[in-house]
Amino acid sequence: MQIEVIGPGCPRCQKTAQNVEIALDELDGVDATVEKVEAQMEIIDRGVMHTPAVAVDGEIEIEGDIPDIDRLVDIFESA
Repeated sequence: MQIEVIGPGCPRCQKTAQNVEIALDELDGVDATVEKVEAQMEIIDRGVMHTPAVAVDGEIEIEGDIPDIDRLVDIFESA
């Protein structure tokens, strides 16, 4: 699974990235790569209007919210 944390690197985006890593740790053995997308044009190209955002395999799952770990675990399990 390809996970993208999308945002300019602000504290909210950093917290989102941290929560993504914790959620993946809870799902021991999940094959996932995490990429941070911080360039403004890349954010716009993905259609994100509010950051932070999280995309899984190219689909925006969360936008404009810092997701909690349980929510991320649910999203990653269903991907």
